[in-house]
Amino acid sequence: MNPFLQQLQSAGVVGAGGAGFPIYMKLNCHVDTLIANGAECEPLLNKDQFLMLQDSQALIKGMEMVMAQVGASRGIIGIKKKNSQTITTLRPLLPASISILEMEDTYPAGDEVELVYRATGQRIPAGGLPKDIGIVVNNVESLINVYWASQDKPVTETMVTVHGEVERPFTARLPVGMRYADAIALAGRITCDDYVIIEGGPMMGSVTRDVFKPLTKTSSGLLILKAQSRVAKIKERSDAQAVKIARSACDQCGQCTALCPRALLGYPVDPRKAMRAALMADTNHAQAAQPCCGCNLCTMWSCPEGADPQRICRLAKQGLGAQNLMRSPQQLQANTLQVHPLKAYRGVATSRLMRRLEVLDYYQRPAEYLQNFPVVKQVSISLQQHIGRPAESIVEVGQQVKKGDMVARAAADSLSVAMHASIDGQVISVSDQIVIEGTGE
Repeated sequence: MNPFLQQLQSAGVVGAGGAGFPIYMKLNCHVDTLIANGAECEPLLNKDQFLMLQDSQALIKGMEMVMAQVGASRGIIGIKKKNSQTITTLRPLLPASISILEMEDTYPAGDEVELVYRATGQRIPAGGLPKDIGIVVNNVESLINVYWASQDKPVTETMVTVHGEVERPFTARLPVGMRYADAIALAGRITCDDYVIIEGGPMMGSVTRDVFKPLTKTSSGLLILKAQSRVAKIKERSDAQAVKIARSACDQCGQCTALCPRALLGYPVDPRKAMRAALMADTNHAQAAQPCCGCNLCTMWSCPEGADPQRICRLAKQGLGAQNLMRSPQQLQANTLQVHPLKAYRGVATSRLMRRLEVLDYYQRPAEYLQNFPVVKQVSISLQQHIGRPAESIVEVGQQVKKGDMVARAAADSLSVAMHASIDGQVISVSDQIVIEGTGE
């Protein structure tokens, strides 16, 4: 591993778009094109827009560093046209090697496969990776963190939007390890009695009621929604309930497949067949779920019967994996079709999607940037915030640490990254999390 990649590993840089894949490993390749994903297609989240506005130079320098590492001759930043302020800010700063792709406000514009196709006209091979066609894709926050890592500033914060049933929605850079309850408290009072927390966005985010969970490097949003809201009720269904609804309500209308973004790109995914598999326990039909990316459009938008095709696809994939029946990339690619001729006309506008999700009223109250907030008194730094082996603690109870100090090193000879203190304080507990009690005023 070269010194630059070692620096990224030591600084704890991971994919901030959700997957948490260690960047040092992702950049250990040679490609022609780097795509910075700033599409931010999840409704209500706007953290990437603030990042690109405030850290414009860091984004561009981070892109140039990554392009030099992977040998890319061009860089592309994907941004929705509606974010005109971001585009206006970035454009005069760009070198000749980097351009902006202005995107329509549709969902899921920020899906990696969708973004690559829109930016280059190429399709990532089914079951493959962007590097297979000479491309690397990174979230803009990851690329900004790359730059700061080169300046010896490790990842200690994450940009998060807090929205929904709160008095003052906001977006802010918050310390990694901050409790959900403390983050939500910055938004004032919660404006409903019974609520759930959506970790991420309303489409692909997961639901929890645990306010003591800590923020991680991949945290992007905390949405407070009424427990009886449409989004909450769908996400809180059990797997058994989803299967029961599929068996009783699905009429095989095919809308889930007709509007599936991956199917429209020609990938061999067919949620309708996966729903049929739930009825018939048919392996061949279940295999049609394998290329599903989990965007959740079929469940939240397409299905007229209130079924949950995305959940059924996930369960089908779990079953295929357990039985060792997953198709190989070669088999998937052999079944890939041409891009659907009506693809351009079947995009789902985010404004219409928000209405269906019953979150449009929240959108009328923007989550403004919150720069100043009280000192965080305690954080819990999880040792497993990334794909791969957990980091290994190097601190002891009672030890004093400063913000930015390494508290856990990357596991040796493994896919792993380091963790760092996000506040000044004293270590009070070491387990699978390192708890630090703050000493700042």
